[in-house]
Amino acid sequence: MQGEGVSSNSSLLTSAVTLSQLGLSHVPQRYVLPSSQRPNRDQIVHPSTSLPIIDLSSLQHPTLRSRTIDDIRIACKEVGFFQVINHGIPSSVMKDALDATTEFFNLPMEEKMLHASDNVKAPVREKMGNYAKAVQMLQKELMEVVLESLGLNPNHLQDEVENGSQVLMVNYYPACPEPEVALGLPPHSDFGSITVLLQSCSPGLEFMDHNKKWVSVPAVEGALIVQLGDQVEVLSNGQYKSVLHRAIVSSEKERFSIASLHSLSLAKKVRPSEKLVDKEHPVSYEEFSLKDYLEYFANNDIIKGERFVDTLKKNS
Repeated sequence: MQGEGVSSNSSLLTSAVTLSQLGLSHVPQRYVLPSSQRPNRDQIVHPSTSLPIIDLSSLQHPTLRSRTIDDIRIACKEVGFFQVINHGIPSSVMKDALDATTEFFNLPMEEKMLHASDNVKAPVREKMGNYAKAVQMLQKELMEVVLESLGLNPNHLQDEVENGSQVLMVNYYPACPEPEVALGLPPHSDFGSITVLLQSCSPGLEFMDHNKKWVSVPAVEGALIVQLGDQVEVLSNGQYKSVLHRAIVSSEKERFSIASLHSLSLAKKVRPSEKLVDKEHPVSYEEFSLKDYLEYFANNDIIKGERFVDTLKKNS
């Protein structure tokens, strides 16, 4: 049961909505996953208080900033994701974005298709536009603190970040009659630098920990989820990891998410930072750009659960 997104084609939009509206008792066969790819309840670790939640307002306090940077370093190194609170985006802006998402997916198909466009720069609804602008500013701050946590100059990639891309993926996951045989999104990592995710509720998002267990990410009131992408893993020479994650579905409720995927400029070749390379830590990755990723994705059949960044590892 693939999560329904605004970038999906009309047949997927129709089938996902129809399945939810008809109240079917079984998942259509085309959505049923092979046994090996189904979500295994026995392999899921439920959320605990140990999941990283970073208070970004602490960065403004000289006595707390160093500790906060350390917390971000630990989260990036051990988990690959963290949640942020007091991030500067008003709750009203976040609510408006989720409301706009709900309103869109509740529209009849004919009205939905009026918003379809091949022009990625076409205007979007005002509420979503306000959120996109706010999260773009937030990711600039996040990139600076992530770089600082690596011991690099916070402005190390300022031009590349300023001229980078932002893609907003808006997804709808209808209630599923058989959540044990389907997924909203298959396991994957994100290609870019940072992804900022807003979710309407949980459970839904899960990430894979070091023990190959899936960990459920709770929806924290007012928080945003930050996930590291392939570009940061390469830049850090493997110190930080691009986390493998997926979306499960629920039999009890629908779920919406807004993922803001950020990456450096299209042609920018990302390579391990020279300051993070020495005799004990040789270069571990080949360089790549977003353009390289898109070409690889277009010409290769990526197996579900595989990470593009693994193809860049040296001596692999």
